[in-house]
Amino acid sequence: MSQRNLFVNLAEIFSSIQGEGLFVGCRQVFVRLAGCNLSCQYCDTRESLGVPATARVESGPGNRDFHTLPNPVTDFVLRDAVANLCRSPHHSISLTGGEPLLQPQAVSILSPLRAQGVLLYLETNGTLPAELRQVISDIDIVSMDIKLPSELAGRNFWREHAEFLQVASQSEVFVKIVLSNNTTQAEMERALSLITGVSAAIPLILQPVTPINGVLPINPDQVLRWQEFALSKLRDVRVIPQTHKIMGQL
Repeated sequence: MSQRNLFVNLAEIFSSIQGEGLFVGCRQVFVRLAGCNLSCQYCDTRESLGVPATARVESGPGNRDFHTLPNPVTDFVLRDAVANLCRSPHHSISLTGGEPLLQPQAVSILSPLRAQGVLLYLETNGTLPAELRQVISDIDIVSMDIKLPSELAGRNFWREHAEFLQVASQSEVFVKIVLSNNTTQAEMERALSLITGVSAAIPLILQPVTPINGVLPINPDQVLRWQEFALSKLRDVRVIPQTHKIMGQL
């Protein structure tokens, strides 16, 4: 895909610490793209669901000095803003949202930065397999959510998730499931069957829901039971909350 005359809608760009999933604690440049195809009750980035008139961009890695850019931004502006933050050591560039695969051109725009030794890390709701297929060769790590129907008013994406994980397995991939008091045995069984259908070696992160937007915390004993159940099917199952909330990081 040509990198000329491409545009993206941004929410923000900043340097911080990864607070979720398998790479908790790694320093990343976060490129939060605007827009999402879902609306989860526990979403903690609701400002990214739509497209704002302007995006905020950190002027230096971790200095929390932001300036604004009008949306959409050009490929050159996006790449330069991210390269500026990558001038200090970072593990990876996190493409997040919203749902970043609504704008897969962002992967093509930023892929040249991999030549500097920084990885491209995709944080996704795992519902857009066709878009992933377009860019998977330029992605180093996929953090894929499985969205349980109990958190989407019964709506399910089992077919999309299964196809998505097959494509994602061409790269390094792990799966994340948010656990709440609404989580059911049937949907956990379905989710685990979906993962083992690709590989029982794929790591699974169980993330106890962060109380937000009226969502109540899950009982800690139930978290242990869900982990024990998952470990009967998969080799690597870890319980990791949203640690950036604890650390006070963006």
